[in-house]
Amino acid sequence: MTESKIEKIIAIKENLERVLDNLKDGIIAHDTKRHIFFFNHEAERITGFNRKDVLGSDCHEVFGVPFCGERCSFSKDNPNLMDNYDYTINFLNKNGEIKNIEISFNRMNDENGKLFGIIAFLRDVTDILSLKIRAGKLNSFANIIGQDTKMLQVFQQIRDVADYNYPVHVSGETGTGKELVAAAIHNESQRSGAPFIAINCGALPESLIESELFGHVKGAFSDAIRDKKGRFELANRGTIFLDEVTELSKNVQVKLLRFLQEGTFEKVGGEKTISVNIRVISATNKDLKKEVRNKNFR
Repeated sequence: MTESKIEKIIAIKENLERVLDNLKDGIIAHDTKRHIFFFNHEAERITGFNRKDVLGSDCHEVFGVPFCGERCSFSKDNPNLMDNYDYTINFLNKNGEIKNIEISFNRMNDENGKLFGIIAFLRDVTDILSLKIRAGKLNSFANIIGQDTKMLQVFQQIRDVADYNYPVHVSGETGTGKELVAAAIHNESQRSGAPFIAINCGALPESLIESELFGHVKGAFSDAIRDKKGRFELANRGTIFLDEVTELSKNVQVKLLRFLQEGTFEKVGGEKTISVNIRVISATNKDLKKEVRNKNFR
């Protein structure tokens, strides 16, 4: 290849990078080994990372969850990526700013149609979403439909608590959509894409609820013919939603309190201490403060 041809190729590459750097969308591209080979200026602004620090790095090691979380096809050994795969996440960037980002992924194929990489387009909609809520122009949010003042306040409250890892309690009458709110908090949080496990604590008999929540070991009781994972273990890295939490027995409340304090539990009949990383969201249609005063709830 002549020197002039090389210079032309370099010039084309530099001009293309200049164009992509001036787009309003962030652009990140990585190969099938997840190594980043392109990172434009808007991607730097949105994520807070400098391109010099991320080029050549594994995107999962750079960004972590939820940016590269459960929904990422490249978290598996054999990725099966559809074209135009997109979703929205809340992302705590390197500068400590919470960004609401729309992400769209597209395949990059070679001349034989074989996958050689992924290009992701990022759009920062943080300010747009905030303005819509303030202006009352939002018709729905996180699969919840509503536009009146009270619903907009609920939308804002969901955004306010979603990005913090503390337990959340949702109160309200039966049929008011407490589980929808819990799911919205999960989907808007850093845990989005990880499991969201819901259980109605009042729908199961007391003899089964502890096993359902925490699991059991083989032989723990007459029907325990094998080890079983409970909902807490299944929700690892995600969120567990305890509906009608005031229906839990005092014994199970003690175990739940210990988990909230220490993040550990034991299966029914087991001696091994299990540690999981989950967020607990609870709900009830009862007055929780009154239940505590009446010594019905810890």
